[in-house]
Amino acid sequence: MSHPASSSASPADDPREPRRSSSERPGARILYEEKLTPAWWMWLLVLFAGVVALVSLAPIDPWVAAAAAVVVGGGAAVALVASSTTIVVTDESLQVGRARIERRFVGEAEAFRGDDVRRVRGPELDGRAFMNFRASVGPVVRIRITDPVDPTPYWLTSTRHPERIVEVLSARP
Repeated sequence: MSHPASSSASPADDPREPRRSSSERPGARILYEEKLTPAWWMWLLVLFAGVVALVSLAPIDPWVAAAAAVVVGGGAAVALVASSTTIVVTDESLQVGRARIERRFVGEAEAFRGDDVRRVRGPELDGRAFMNFRASVGPVVRIRITDPVDPTPYWLTSTRHPERIVEVLSARP
């Protein structure tokens, strides 16, 4: 979950307030954290999948149709929740989903919105890049990788706050 600043947020929820990381060294501070959860309209697709199962099997047997609707809708919901990834920037590393890299190998970061997203995800995309796209999250950030032994030129990930990630990664710890 992203932590945008708001008047009702506590100091612990403010993304500008670093906090301690429990998954890394005890001294690591989380500088930015965002969970890429599905947008509200993605849940309509889950509902639609359940309704399709119900309607298609109702003429055969209403009980089987109801059970299938629950199984299909439940399975789609589980898949949607399981596909959520997290972006975490600490003093020492950058993590996108299960991919992690030390901050010393993180280069320049660029934010993209609107038509620029289509361009960097399409014609300009390098097939060697690490990609983390979410259908319900439009903006992306491109993060250059400077590790000389890593063939990955950059990471390209969806994010709701690309400018904030650029800001955090540009500020060296």
